[in-house]
Amino acid sequence: MTTSVQIFRGEKGRCLKAHGIFILLFTDVFVQHVNGYMSSPHLGEDPPYSRESHYSPVTTSPVVPAAASASPTDMDSYASKCPSGGLCSKLPANCISCSYHPNCSYGKPASFNCKPKRGVHCIGETGQQQTNFSLSVTCQFCWQLDASQYRCNTSTSCMTVSCPRKRYNATCNVVDHMHCIGKREFQKRLYCNWTGGYKWSTALALSITLGGFGADRFYLGQWREGLGKLFSFGGLGIWTLIDVLLIGVGYVGPADGSLYI
Repeated sequence: MTTSVQIFRGEKGRCLKAHGIFILLFTDVFVQHVNGYMSSPHLGEDPPYSRESHYSPVTTSPVVPAAASASPTDMDSYASKCPSGGLCSKLPANCISCSYHPNCSYGKPASFNCKPKRGVHCIGETGQQQTNFSLSVTCQFCWQLDASQYRCNTSTSCMTVSCPRKRYNATCNVVDHMHCIGKREFQKRLYCNWTGGYKWSTALALSITLGGFGADRFYLGQWREGLGKLFSFGGLGIWTLIDVLLIGVGYVGPADGSLYI
């Protein structure tokens, strides 16, 4: 009897031990499953390969650095005007960057350190490509250049025939091949100087021949004065003589305020 009880207890212990191992294994699998679910992409923020990746293709090409990207617009503005392969000293001013300094003697040659802009290649006197070179420039500001060395816009809204002569504010730009200190675009106050195509010789000829009928005033665009001369027969000749003198000396000009040609 005692032996049977011991056998029974031994079998019961082995069963409990087997059940315990099974329960431990099941618990471990359950915990791993729960941890895997909690850390899965179904919860929290979507990873880069979540459902949006099914609708937008992923670019796998390498990132191009900024220095190797397409040329900027400021480079396009001067690259077409800058010859490559020529002498650095012959490059236009818009193709080089120089360290201009105003502490030079006005009107005297001064030497400045320069380098070609990005995308522009030039050579020195020896034929070697240069990235830095010395340039001799006359010491003067851009607005001090001769009038033939810059171009200004023309105003057609000011009167050229007036006393005193009228001025207007013009925007001027230095021509490409000129070098100067300061900004290449500047403001300058200029005299009104434009023409509407009227000829002084034609106006004078009409005043002498047909001035009594107001032909000279009609030609210059002065309709009211022309009608006055026409119906008064040139002011009985007095107005006609006065207009010959005034047109001859240039005091009477086109009605639009422009100059004769």
